[in-house]
Amino acid sequence: MKSHGLNYDTIVQALEESVKRNLADGLLLSGGLDSAILAYLSSRWARPSCITVALRDAPAPDVDYAKLVASRLGLSHYIHYFKAEELEESIRATVRILKSFDPMEVRNSAAIYLALKDGSDRGMSTIMTGDGCDELFGGYSFLFGLSKEELDRALKKLWANMSFSSIYLAMDLGVEVRLPYLDPQFKALATDLDVGLKVKRERGQVWGKWLLRKAFENIMPRELTWRAKAPIEVGTGTAMLPSLFDSTISDLEFIEKKAKYLNEDRVVIRSKEHLSYYEVFRSEVGVPSARDSDLKTCPECGSNVKEGASFCRTCGAYPI
Repeated sequence: MKSHGLNYDTIVQALEESVKRNLADGLLLSGGLDSAILAYLSSRWARPSCITVALRDAPAPDVDYAKLVASRLGLSHYIHYFKAEELEESIRATVRILKSFDPMEVRNSAAIYLALKDGSDRGMSTIMTGDGCDELFGGYSFLFGLSKEELDRALKKLWANMSFSSIYLAMDLGVEVRLPYLDPQFKALATDLDVGLKVKRERGQVWGKWLLRKAFENIMPRELTWRAKAPIEVGTGTAMLPSLFDSTISDLEFIEKKAKYLNEDRVVIRSKEHLSYYEVFRSEVGVPSARDSDLKTCPECGSNVKEGASFCRTCGAYPI
């Protein structure tokens, strides 16, 4: 099949070759489009063990989708239901490794850390992830309302600033991550594609990663190819963390500590969850500061930020 002169088979074949170059012992499987494609392609040459993590007793839609993928392909599938104590340990490790107390980053990456640790504990030395797919193919909903020119600019900005926590978390655990979507050859193909094929309307709805969905809709079950993107925090259940911190930290404690850290450290604390992560950061990393006074600094924590960046990787301030 073709779209605007592009053969869908070209995309499938290019990604297939990238997966072959990046085969691994394990695969982080959320059951979303990105990881499901990797499971289907890698299973043609290898039998990676699939890892899915979810917070015990919390809504975690990834589990059922991941089960569907693994069962269809006959792959070993380990589902790790983590408890609050385990999550607390992974948050501390994540903050220490990434040197960040950005709530969204920590919330998502703590789940990735737990999945990579589970793979490491099971003896896996290489683990495949779907990192980069959303950035290359316009998977984020904030891109959906843009004109073609605006989308092109937004994607190029994403590509210039994208960074993936799995690389650093895995390194700390002594594991190597394999990233087929970011393989240089496939990445070159993906960045050269018409952006109009990445974010596109179908059946009355705007879809990110439209081209990938169309290319794989006859290869994978429809409920996978047309599954709406669910952020890691939603899929794994860690989205409940803000409400957890809201219930465990009193309003008085929050007000007092927010004022204390603004006065002593010149750090703006935005929520109770943010406060909790900052206290871990302060303990594990120290008070944030600019390493280079000549570079741009974040107005809310004083850390250096990349020129042209619109948010701070250290504290999560946006826009800056």
